[in-house]
Amino acid sequence: MSENLLELSGVHTHIAAYHILHGVDLVVPRGQLTMLLGRNGAGKTTTLRTIMGLWRASQGRVTFGGQDITQLATPQIAGLGVAYVPENMGIFADLTVKENMVLAARGARNVAQIDSARLQWIFSLFPAVEKFWNHPAGKLSGGQKQMLAVSRAIVEPRELLIIDEPSKGLAPAIINNMIDAFAQLKSQGVTILLVEQNINFAKRLGDTVAVMDNGVVVHAGSMKALADDEELQQSLLGLAL
Repeated sequence: MSENLLELSGVHTHIAAYHILHGVDLVVPRGQLTMLLGRNGAGKTTTLRTIMGLWRASQGRVTFGGQDITQLATPQIAGLGVAYVPENMGIFADLTVKENMVLAARGARNVAQIDSARLQWIFSLFPAVEKFWNHPAGKLSGGQKQMLAVSRAIVEPRELLIIDEPSKGLAPAIINNMIDAFAQLKSQGVTILLVEQNINFAKRLGDTVAVMDNGVVVHAGSMKALADDEELQQSLLGLAL
């Protein structure tokens, strides 16, 4: 079994006339949390969407668990055990929190068929999900919607979680909840790929890091090594962590 659960090799992505990714090489080690950092417009979200098949790679290869998934449709990729939380969260606003969760649990037709122990664990991580269980999801605050989005992603066991900026716009207390949730998932052997702008979040959680610029990965290594090297941070990100 490869030590890397996910690998991108020379991936190019075009969106209409625009060439966004210019040969991305990225590895996501199994059982670790990999941070994907970079300035706005560096290609981070496009990389995530290409992995999920929402945008098709025009060149290169994406492998998951040793299987080439480059040409698979998004539902097929999800069926392999990959969950994706986009930056806009993808909440069904007209449905209740409960209905959003049931939809995400592909093996369940109703709440009774969701693993009750897992549901209680999710409630312990994100009490607001239980509190607003019967409320329309569109009425939730931004932070509550983000908690619901992550809860949907983990309502069933997944091998890989791909999450785009989970702490964006959240209060510090909710960010701490989110960090605790990801730490617990990681301790259970879940592999996580995270795009994040909150540097404290990245430092506390990241095992490995890849930094993107202009559609390519310009640096890859341990998160701790990057966090300890201010000169490298300035050169890669234009800021000090």
